[in-house]
Amino acid sequence: MIVRIMGEGQWELADSHFAELNKLDDELLAEIESGDADGFRRTFSALLDAVRRLGEPVPVDTLEPSELILPEPDATLEEVREMLSDDGLIPG
Repeated sequence: MIVRIMGEGQWELADSHFAELNKLDDELLAEIESGDADGFRRTFSALLDAVRRLGEPVPVDTLEPSELILPEPDATLEEVREMLSDDGLIPG
């Protein structure tokens, strides 16, 4: 799976990491729905860190279609809320 973090680049992640990312996505959705800005910031940072930690960076001179696009690290709860569909950030 190719994941893009807006403003940073792309990472290639094995499908075996999907469950860990999906768990963070579920937590993030709950925090967005409840308006928990502190929880959102903490979980969103953890999600981005997991992508960076578990994935292999795609070379900058290569552009692959992204299966998942995450907002920029400094995105606010309100900005992410606007980006979401009913499925969350990670299609399930």
